[in-house]
Amino acid sequence: MSLEQHRAAASHRALRFAVITISDTRDAASDRGGPFLVDGLVAAGHQVTFREIVKDDSEPIASSVQRAVSAVDVDLVLTTGGTGIAPRDVTVPTLEKLFESTIPGFGELFRMLSFRAIGSAAILSRATAGLIGGKVVIALPGSPKALELALGEIILKEAGHLVTQTRGPG
Repeated sequence: MSLEQHRAAASHRALRFAVITISDTRDAASDRGGPFLVDGLVAAGHQVTFREIVKDDSEPIASSVQRAVSAVDVDLVLTTGGTGIAPRDVTVPTLEKLFESTIPGFGELFRMLSFRAIGSAAILSRATAGLIGGKVVIALPGSPKALELALGEIILKEAGHLVTQTRGPG
C-alpha cells in the first residue's frame, strides 16, 4: 500500500486523544496550551477522552501518561509543556524512560518547521514522540504558536496513519 493509500485509509476515522498539560505554573484557569489542543482536535472531528493537568515532576508525569495509555478510549496521547531545556523541565527525560521505542522523525520535523518560523531558537525545543503500550505519545511545547504548528503541520495530518501503523486498522 502506498503512503497516500495508508493516509486515505486512516483519515476517515475519528480518533480519541488524551491531552495532558505539564506545568508548575498553570492550572485550569491559566492553561492555554491544553485548551488550544482540545479545541483544534475537536474542530478536526476528533474526541478528547482524557484530560489532565500535572506538575512538571517525574512521578505525576509518568502516572498521568501511564493512565492515558492504559485507557481503552484513548488512541493517541499529546502532552504540552515541559519540553524546554530549563532544569525544571523534566517531561522529556521522564518520557524517554517510558518509551518502548522512539519516533525520532517527529522531533526532527517539528524543529525543522519551527526553524522556518522562529529561526535558530528552535534548538531549545526537545519536542519528542515515542511508543508506550502500543500507543503514540507526543510531547509538545506549551506555546500556543508551537502547538498550532505541530497540530496543523504534523499531528492532524499523520495521527490516523500513526494509530493504524501502531495498532492496526481495527
